[in-house]
Amino acid sequence: MLQRLVHNQKVHVLVATPSGVSGQGGIDRIMGALKQEFERQKIADIDVRFLASRGAGHVGLSIFYMFGFCLQMLAARLAKRVDVVHINLSVSGSTYRKMVIAACARLLSIPYVLHLHGAQYETFWKDDDGFMSRRIEALFERAGRVIVLGGLWRDFVASRAPGAAGNIVIVPNATAVPSLAHVGGGENVHILFLGRIGDRKGVPQLIDALHRMKPIEGWRATIAGDGEVEAARVRTAELDLAERITLPGWVGPDEVASLIASADILVLPSFAENLPVSVIEGMAAGLAVVTTPVGAVEDIITNEQSGLLVPPGDVAALTEALTRLVENPALRARLGAAAMALHRERLDLAPFVGAICDVWRSVASKAQSVKR
Repeated sequence: MLQRLVHNQKVHVLVATPSGVSGQGGIDRIMGALKQEFERQKIADIDVRFLASRGAGHVGLSIFYMFGFCLQMLAARLAKRVDVVHINLSVSGSTYRKMVIAACARLLSIPYVLHLHGAQYETFWKDDDGFMSRRIEALFERAGRVIVLGGLWRDFVASRAPGAAGNIVIVPNATAVPSLAHVGGGENVHILFLGRIGDRKGVPQLIDALHRMKPIEGWRATIAGDGEVEAARVRTAELDLAERITLPGWVGPDEVASLIASADILVLPSFAENLPVSVIEGMAAGLAVVTTPVGAVEDIITNEQSGLLVPPGDVAALTEALTRLVENPALRARLGAAAMALHRERLDLAPFVGAICDVWRSVASKAQSVKR
C-alpha cells in the first residue's frame, strides 16, 4: 500500500553515514550491509545513495564532509532527486553535525529520518532544560520518523522528546547469513571478541576472566579490533597468556568472516551498547554468545535460552559463563542453534531492508500529502 501512495514513482533517498559504506565503524557496516542487500533485492521504487557525513580521516576534516553532504543535498533538491534524508546518529560530534544536516534538510523542505545508533546516548542527552537538551529534543521531534534499535531506546526517546513518541519505529540491527561455513575451533574451543579494544567493551575484564581460566585446557581466544591493542598485548604477556590469546588488531570483513567461521563462542562483556553488531554476527553463525544486558541486548538475547548474560564488570560471572561453555559442548550447541534460529527470524537482512524501505516510503508519502 505504501508503494502506491507515492504515485508509483521512485522515492529518492540520501543516507548520511559517517565514513561511507566502506567504513569500519558499526554504523557504516550496517549501512554497507543495507546497500548490498538493497542491490540484491533490486527494489524498483526506491533510489538510494549513501554519502559520507564525517569522513574516515582527521576529525578536523569532518566539517568539510558535513558541508559537502549539505551541498549534495542541495544539488539533489534542485534536480528533484531527493525525497527523504536518512540521518544516522551517534553521540557527541555526530549529533552536532547531524543538527546542521537536519537544519539544512528543513530549509530545503526535505523530510528526514533519524536512525539512533549511539551506545551512550542517555548519558550524552542530559535530562535537563539546558540549551543543548532542547536542541536535541527539537532534532527528534522534527523528524519524519525516528528509528531505534530496541524497546529500551524507544522508551528513552519518548521520555526525552514526547513530541516524537508517535513517530518512533523499532528496527533492530541485522547482518547477512555468513558466507563461510562454520567449522569451529577444532580441538581447542575458540573464544572470539570483535570490537574496539578498551574499557567500554569490557576487554580488561575479559582478559582477567581468561587469566582465571588458565588452568583449564582446551581453549584459545582471539581479541580482534582497534583501540588499545598494544596495552592489551602487554597485559596478556604479563599474565603469561600470549600463547593462548591472539590480538591481531583491526581486521577487515574477510578476516572477520574467517574468525567467526573458526569460533565457537562470541563474547562481548560491554558496559554500554545500543545493539551490538558483533553479537548479531555471532548469532548468525550459530555461535554461543556471552554478553551483558546493556542497551537493547535483552531484546535479542534471553539468558540461558539464546545466550548467556552476565553483569557488566563481573569478572567472576564472566569466568563462570565462559568456563561452562568451554567444558560443555552440548550447551554451546543448544545456545548456538537457538541464536541462529532467532537471527533467521528477526535479524536477517531481508526483513531489515523491508522495514527501512517502509519507513522511507511512509515519510515520502506523508510529505507529498502535506504539499497537496
